[in-house]
Amino acid sequence: MAEKIKLLLAEDEAALGQIIKESLETRDFEVILCDNGEKAFEKYNSEHAEILVLDVMMPKKDGFTLAKEIRAIDDTIPIIFLTAKSQTADVVEGFSIGGNDYLKKPFSMEELIVRIHNLLNRTKVQKTAESLVIGNYTFDFPKQQLRFKDEEAVQLTHREAHLLFHLIKNKNQVLDRSLILNKLWGTDDFFSARSMDVFITKLRKKLKKDERIQIINVRGYGYKLTD
Repeated sequence: MAEKIKLLLAEDEAALGQIIKESLETRDFEVILCDNGEKAFEKYNSEHAEILVLDVMMPKKDGFTLAKEIRAIDDTIPIIFLTAKSQTADVVEGFSIGGNDYLKKPFSMEELIVRIHNLLNRTKVQKTAESLVIGNYTFDFPKQQLRFKDEEAVQLTHREAHLLFHLIKNKNQVLDRSLILNKLWGTDDFFSARSMDVFITKLRKKLKKDERIQIINVRGYGYKLTD
């Protein structure tokens, strides 16, 4: 029998939390359910979950604060935010502090499950990938670190690392905007597209020490990385 995937769920709405827990357990997940951020952090330290699903608005400690504390000690565990917020700034903040995905309430259980499995699969790919070279930069994808020549490595967020990985793998080719949005964000809606633009800007800044490297916006299609 396959070993169950251990998932930590932090959700303060009791009814919703129980529905998610029971639905995941019927699909061979082991679910640790917490109703506030403080309890979730305690369980994170003791239960060794493989993936986290965190509600943004929680008592005692909200999901963003919890994620920041976890990212300070663990930069690889996948994090999905559950949120009733729909403002672009909120979505971007979630990704910027280390979130890997988000779902706006209300959502379907099937969509949540698909996103969980996609994240777990991406994490497996990341752990087995090798370092990549682009211009004078070395990109250690498993560690999510970007190094210019012999300087100290810069730590990337999970989303930055995966976006850069796909840009390098498709170097000198146009990376289809909708394809990469659906692959990394799970949707190509307006909020995800704006979020992706923000991350492209961040990557440009981190690659600016080598003037040969450019991330070109191919209007109507996507982005192209050249060196």
